Amino acid sequence: DTDSKAIRALPYFNAADFTPEWNTPEHKIPDFSFTNQNGEEVNNKTFEGKIYVADFFFTSCPGICPKLTKNMGHIQETYKNNHDIMLLSHTVMPWRDSVPLLKQYAKKYNVDSNKWHLVTGDKKQIYDLGRNFYFIEENLGEPKDIDEFLHTENFVLIDKNRYIRGIYNSLNRASLAQLIIDIKALKNE
Repeated sequence: DTDSKAIRALPYFNAADFTPEWNTPEHKIPDFSFTNQNGEEVNNKTFEGKIYVADFFFTSCPGICPKLTKNMGHIQETYKNNHDIMLLSHTVMPWRDSVPLLKQYAKKYNVDSNKWHLVTGDKKQIYDLGRNFYFIEENLGEPKDIDEFLHTENFVLIDKNRYIRGIYNSLNRASLAQLIIDIKALKNE
């Protein structure tokens, strides 16, 4: 069967340079707590035992965010009946993206609230998570400070134990196809 050929063991990514490692998961996404589009608290327990895809966006972004959100929507559709797969989108403009704005955005993009959380919260926590734990800007070179805007088109794949298992350019069709294959691999782990 052709399906099993596509399944491969996924590495762990423990450092910002994304060197794949197969034996030792060390770098874990830490505890977090945010508020989603329905005004509910979303934290690491929400994602306990789940595989999830994380990204960073903002509702007023004219350029890449609509494409990014659409592609996340494609993943939502692909796994709409699978309760083990979830999505987590963090706003990088928490001072502007209030719960009502996130709710509006969620409606516009047919976000299923049981599966996909658009979250806002403390800027420092969001930026710290994005830069130091999801490593989402590393391909841009030098480290940024808190006042510099956080922006990336990457999707990050997190396993059931909160380890990073892949990073994907959300605007690249081949990269997105690989993400779907890799989610399948994680489901079979």
